[in-house]
Amino acid sequence: MKIIVRILVGIVLVALLIVAFVLVPYTLSVQRFEASPSNGYYADFYLYISPTARRAAQNGEQVTILVQPNNSGTNSDDPEVHRKDAWWTGFERQKIADELGVILLVPAFIRPGEDSYIYTHALDRDTFTTTREDLKRPDLQLIAMIDHARAELAAENMKTDEKILIQGFSASGMFANRFTILHPERVKAATIGSPGGWAIVPVATFNGEQLAYPAGIADLESLTGITFDAIAYNAIPQLIYMGSLDDNDSLDFADGWDESDAQTVDRLFGSDPISRWEDAKSIYQQAGANAQFLLVDGIGHDRKVLQDYSTEFFKEVLNNE
Repeated sequence: MKIIVRILVGIVLVALLIVAFVLVPYTLSVQRFEASPSNGYYADFYLYISPTARRAAQNGEQVTILVQPNNSGTNSDDPEVHRKDAWWTGFERQKIADELGVILLVPAFIRPGEDSYIYTHALDRDTFTTTREDLKRPDLQLIAMIDHARAELAAENMKTDEKILIQGFSASGMFANRFTILHPERVKAATIGSPGGWAIVPVATFNGEQLAYPAGIADLESLTGITFDAIAYNAIPQLIYMGSLDDNDSLDFADGWDESDAQTVDRLFGSDPISRWEDAKSIYQQAGANAQFLLVDGIGHDRKVLQDYSTEFFKEVLNNE
């Protein structure tokens, strides 16, 4: 019996050592910045500096920030729920930051429970019209986080590029897709995975019909106060990718789309993500966007399987600087 107990204790100790070996380096290196309304953001964010980025900065080189919008998949008004998810998102994505030699920034925006129609993690239309200050304009809150992080890094003699890399998948892909439309002057490159069944297109009309945000940009200025900058937008390298078996369609849910806009997209482009794919690709090409559309055969809604396409795309962008 004592031998069995010793074996079990040994197994537990080994397991704890393995967990410590995996978790401790990230735990010690990631920085949490608390929500700071006075600085323009109402949610925490996490910052991880990869070893390569730190060495480059120490050598006086300029380092790039990779933004990974959070996507907890959970409605909750408890910020801790979304902080935990953002922390684990950063933990998982640190490998990508290490591989790219960049600094990783992960916001911890809440996805509310009480006002669940406001889909903050997808940067939906309601985030521009809500009167709730903590939920309003996550795009501007993210910019405030980036600027605050850059100022803190500069104080440590770490120079960072004003332009970011941004990646996302599913709801966070929708966020990355829409953020890039809104703020192309702040984006170096973007990878957008499975953006909810429809990538916002950089045009105001299709076949004479208005495409309101987030279908298109017909009312972008009146909704957000931002004039679409086609020249800056078309200069951004983008990868928009999805699995050929992906049927994840945000247009079927009221928290992501106004019904009238969803119906317009369904009527003009098809009733599912795959049937709309070629139309979106064609519109991007005709608009002059520097966007590659990649449909990966035999894959469903699976970020982990598709992540390497994003990472390799960013490597190419960084290597060509």
